[in-house]
This record gives sequence, structure tokens and C-alpha cells, in this order.
Amino acid sequence: MPPTDTAATRTRRGALSALGASGIALASGLCVGSASAEPQAPDRSLTAMSYNVHHGVGSDGRLDLEGTAREIRESGAEVVGLQEVDVHWGERSNFRNQAASLAEMLDANYVFAPIYSLDPPETDRPRREYGLAVLSEYPIRHSRNHEITRLSPLLGPEPQSAPGFPEVSVNVRGVRVSFFATHLDYRADPSVREMQVGDMLEIVDADRGPTLLVGDLNAPPGAPELRPLWDEFDDAWNVRSEEPGYTFPAETPTKRIDYVLTSSDVETDAVEVVETLVSDHRPVIAELSIPGSAVGEQSRE
Repeated sequence: MPPTDTAATRTRRGALSALGASGIALASGLCVGSASAEPQAPDRSLTAMSYNVHHGVGSDGRLDLEGTAREIRESGAEVVGLQEVDVHWGERSNFRNQAASLAEMLDANYVFAPIYSLDPPETDRPRREYGLAVLSEYPIRHSRNHEITRLSPLLGPEPQSAPGFPEVSVNVRGVRVSFFATHLDYRADPSVREMQVGDMLEIVDADRGPTLLVGDLNAPPGAPELRPLWDEFDDAWNVRSEEPGYTFPAETPTKRIDYVLTSSDVETDAVEVVETLVSDHRPVIAELSIPGSAVGEQSRE
């Protein structure tokens, strides 16, 4: 299905955390070996997060977007995929542009990818939007809001294509990383998730270079509808942890439904579920190594 260019892209200078300042320098390392060996650029470290922020409302029912920003900052995440983000949506989030507000609080670059974009209650008000966002310490070179199958009364009685699958190309100290964020259907019936997985795999080409796919998949790793993903991606949690890694519900989690997935050329060095109650989900964070051999390569746009 054709992608849409409805992602709103805005940039701010700065960093999500101090990790970027301590990252690997751009200078190329020297290969050990014969004098004829080509110099090899070092791998780049990158800390990625997936976080369903529940429009800034915590397990206690209170709206606390500043708390959301604090958790992201303290985690050390450098690029973050967010789900359930309100932009002028309604009273539940004080009609705030949460994507822009989080980017401002974290001094980050960002992209907002609406799933829904509705007429405002009054003509002089901005549109009511709800969807996903990507925050990045690093420059965003390209973004696109792809369509995947969705089922919602706001769209109609039957599943149909709708936006809300953002792709961004992030320049991580000379390496282009393709970063996708997603939020799959929550229903017990897996049929819509199965269609969504198929849609995503038609869009994402994990063989084109360093690629990350993060999100709330609303299904455990053993779910049959997720199986095609494991043919294309590594599950960062399974690579580095034997713990269950439960992320939902935040207060007493019993399910692992939030993920950081990587292409095979990206190594997972560490992974963690952050214990916090500022959302109904706990975020998952992965420390990754991006291959230095990809320096200067261009992600396909």
C-alpha cells in the first residue's frame, strides 16, 4: 500500500541524555593486521527505547507529562519510539501538543505521526490528533508516516489502511539508522495484528542497513501472528536476558508486549525494562552497537 507523507517533522538542537556526549568519537579506528588492511570505523553505540506513554497518564490516573520526560531523560535513551501520544486531542491531556512538549523538555528532534486527525471543536482551534512520535538526540534526515491496517470506530466498521507507522532516518555519528515505531491492535482476536505485521514487513526492509523496529505489539513473543517478525528481526530482549521482561500492566506486569527489534547487523549489548508508574506500560530500553562499516551509507528513502 502507498505510504503517506503526513508525518509532521520538527527539529530541535540538543540531546536526550548525557550518553550522546560520551559516545564513540567519529575518528576512525585502525584495524589490526597487515599494512594493506583498510582502516575500519568503530561501531557506534546507540540507546533505543520503546514507550507507550498512555497520553501522559500514570497508573495513579494523574496526568504527568513532565514525569514522562523525566523517565526518558533518566533512562539515557537517545532515540525513542512513543505510542499513545495526544496532540491537541482533548481535555484528558489539556489539549496539549504532547509531541512538541516532550521534544522541548528533552531538547530533542522529533517526528509526530498521527493515526487520527480530526476536525477541531471550534474553527480557530488546531486539529485533534492522536498517534505515535519519535524523539531523537541525533539529526533526523528523513521521515514518513506509512499506512498499515487498522480497525477503529473512528475509521469505519471494517479494517482499513490508515497512517500511524512512522519511519525516520537518523544520522548516528555518520551512520544512517532506519528507525520505525509501531502500535498494533489490542484485541484478543489476532486477525488485525496478523494483517498489520504483514503490512509492516512489506514496508520495512531489514536488509538495507541498520534498522530498528520498536513498539507496543499487544501480543507476547510466542504469539503466532508475530512469528513472521522473528524471520526478519532479532528481539533485543531475547538476545541479552533470560528474565520474562514483563512490561504491562506497569503496576504488576504480567505480559511482555513492548519490544525493541533490530536487524541482524545490529548487536544488543544490554537490555532493561524500566520500573516506573508514570504510564500504564513500562518502557523497554536497549543498548546497541551499530556497525561502523555502515558509515556513509545512505538509507533507502
